Amino acid sequence: MKIKINDKATETNCSTIAELASWQNLPDKGVALAVNNEMIPRSEWSQRIIREGDDIVILKAFAGG
Repeated sequence: MKIKINDKATETNCSTIAELASWQNLPDKGVALAVNNEMIPRSEWSQRIIREGDDIVILKAFAGG
């Protein structure tokens, strides 16, 4: 299916946010995901189904100052 990840068109066979996070090799901590401008709590990643055309934003925390 076709989705957008951080404004980049992407093809994926992932069906849930948890599968997408694994496919993108995201770390276990310091990451937040939003789907269509809605933040998805990590506790819901395995239940949240990805749909054709979803706009997903991956936010990674980083240290600095």
